[in-house]
Amino acid sequence: HLASHADIAGPDALLSTLSAASNEKAVIGLDSATAADALSRTITAAGGIARRLADPVTQLKAIKNATEISGARTAHRRDGAALARFLAWIDHEAPGGALTEIDAVEALETFRRETGALKDVSFPTISGTGPNGAIVHYRVTRKSNRRIKPGDLLLIDSGAQYEDGTTDVTRTIAIGEPTAEMRDRFTRVLRGHIAVASAIFPDGVHGAQIDALARQFLWQIGLDFEHGTGHGVGSYLSVHEGPARISKLGHAPLRRGMILSNEPGYYKTDAYGIRIENLELIVEAKIDGAEKPMDTFETLTLAPIDRRLVDVAQLSAQERTWIDDYHARVRREIKPLVDEATKVWLDAATAPLT
Repeated sequence: HLASHADIAGPDALLSTLSAASNEKAVIGLDSATAADALSRTITAAGGIARRLADPVTQLKAIKNATEISGARTAHRRDGAALARFLAWIDHEAPGGALTEIDAVEALETFRRETGALKDVSFPTISGTGPNGAIVHYRVTRKSNRRIKPGDLLLIDSGAQYEDGTTDVTRTIAIGEPTAEMRDRFTRVLRGHIAVASAIFPDGVHGAQIDALARQFLWQIGLDFEHGTGHGVGSYLSVHEGPARISKLGHAPLRRGMILSNEPGYYKTDAYGIRIENLELIVEAKIDGAEKPMDTFETLTLAPIDRRLVDVAQLSAQERTWIDDYHARVRREIKPLVDEATKVWLDAATAPLT
């Protein structure tokens, strides 16, 4: 397809082509985020001017077209069915104490492969229980592999590549009875997640302007998390896609059609980790009387949030409504796609908060 629109050359031709194009002080743009310094030196040596710019193609990729948006919704329904099967399996098997972190990784990939559409995982699955869950970018090995025990939290961050979309989702699961502290911290993370998911903002704001929404309830008691709240996600491409992100360093404008993660967390060293992650599509917020274009998020990820970890007393009426509405949507869209045993589990996992 590309060959019908452009001349294709091998990598070996790059430097010589740049040199030939750089005579008579020609100005050549280089992506400020990724272009190697060797390219700048090649252009300068040949008499040209290397100018660092934002790659316009990156912005075009980040704003999904109608086909990509439709595909993302389909991919997340498919992925949600696989996740529901996995979460039901974990709930049934993990309390016995026989499963390990690697068992969880392998089972989740198996459920995704059984969709018949999986091309690959979108990144190596993070499966951390107990103190391993407090390591933000933990990767389980045969040496570090920990048994999932009652009283622990299991943090599992995973994603899939399908031809119609890329997924990335994190769920924190209570194995047995969680402590009051675990429930408090989980609920504060959840409230931050809801604040981002339900935010309304002008089209083109920067991710840094939204980042604090996710942290506010942790900040109230002197806590925080040391990673960004969200990153851009590709369409059957990189699961970490620029230029936009929700973080203290997120200075690219957020535009309709972008897909970003919403993943606040909390990590207690040597104890446990918590993260709640959904992918969000930026869509128009229709507001009567608005004086500028306004946007909001449409949640793409469809997977239950562990109700056992929610301290309902902390929640506002609006937050309770958000959770119940989200779970009702998960049940409505995922239940027709799963087996009978998973349907029974799903009904309980998505029941209204009490």
